[in-house]
Amino acid sequence: MFADGLLEGRRILVTGGGTGLGKAMTTRFLRLGAEVHICGRRKQVCDETAAELNRLHSGSKNGVASLASGGKVVSHGLDIRDAAAVDHMVGQIFQNHGPLTDLVNNAAGNFISRTQDLSPRGFDAIANIVMHGTFYVTQAVGKRWIAGQHRGNVVSIVTTWVRNGSPFVVPSAMSKAAVHAMTMSLATEWGRYGIRLNAIAPGEIPTEGMSKRLNPGEEPGARTKRVNPMGRVGTMEELENLATFLISGGCDWINGETIALDGAQALATGAGFYELRNWSDADWQRARDQIEAQNKKDRAQRT
Repeated sequence: MFADGLLEGRRILVTGGGTGLGKAMTTRFLRLGAEVHICGRRKQVCDETAAELNRLHSGSKNGVASLASGGKVVSHGLDIRDAAAVDHMVGQIFQNHGPLTDLVNNAAGNFISRTQDLSPRGFDAIANIVMHGTFYVTQAVGKRWIAGQHRGNVVSIVTTWVRNGSPFVVPSAMSKAAVHAMTMSLATEWGRYGIRLNAIAPGEIPTEGMSKRLNPGEEPGARTKRVNPMGRVGTMEELENLATFLISGGCDWINGETIALDGAQALATGAGFYELRNWSDADWQRARDQIEAQNKKDRAQRT
């Protein structure tokens, strides 16, 4: 779909790039020749992803030649909730590798909960990553682009809930709406510097951690397949293609837009979690237990 070497010479930062959607986009950017910097709280996971992708890029695996050409993946350990740490890491990339050309705000967190059951800590766990962290990274990169008179491009991963909200994921709906507002606001403020900001609002593209926090006890994608107008979930390849298009330079007049990638599910159903209003107290307790089990698993990996 894209010409070989399309992203050669590009230096892209992908937050949350070690797993899931971030890893998929990183893989595509690498194959098209970009130098990709990935960051995440689980430094070991990012290191393993970088080593895996660089190995595939430079040679072959199981006798199959790599499709990658040019570029590399560089790993960083970072908690984007820490503004000072974010600014330091971005500064180190600019100083040691050169100016970034693109930023993909992918790092996020989410879980289902009745809002009356949320603790301040639970709310902050999402808001501090999605809203605060996304802003910290965007500002740290953007101010350096402006100071150095570099053109730049930001793609943020949001949700369709930014347009209509969603029950039972209120911290995410609020925080992603803030990123949507940031995208529109900075597109108009920074456009004169040659800096663009756009967002992608994917429907469900199953990943292990997120599926178990949003649909605990269900087969990943089962609910979406029941209600989606196209009868399916999205694919990593579709997200990779759209993200690549937005940073490719082929249509640089797109600015300040949020593009839904969901098979029209938001148009048909609102794409939220309204159906969970029928859950009993026991259903919610089971969901909390399953989500906490996934959280413990992730904490163990971080240590």
